[in-house]
Amino acid sequence: QVQLVESGGGLVQAGGSLRLSCAASGRSFSNYRMGWFRQAPGKEREFVATVKWSDSTAYADSVKGRFTISRDNAKNTVYLQMNSLKSEDTAVYYCAAALPDRQYDTWGRGTQVTVSS
Repeated sequence: QVQLVESGGGLVQAGGSLRLSCAASGRSFSNYRMGWFRQAPGKEREFVATVKWSDSTAYADSVKGRFTISRDNAKNTVYLQMNSLKSEDTAVYYCAAALPDRQYDTWGRGTQVTVSS
């Protein structure tokens, strides 16, 4: 099983950019489907983006065209490039991992992203 640590969160003005990183330790990182989720205050956690071992990606409609997920298997790291940030993107962002055809069952502790309007 992998362990996940997110970084890169912070405070940014609306329209700005941030890049989140998720470093994974453990075996066989390249086999995992990796995802980003977020949870805003008073709301349930929601899906943001995912990348499979094949590099195929999927995004929530709310971030499509603004966010890009990528992975570097040599560095055991997955990234979330966030552009054109909006105040509604403010949330704690979590990295998650899942084996193929399994649910996400490994989570990081999260990193706070705050977008000021």
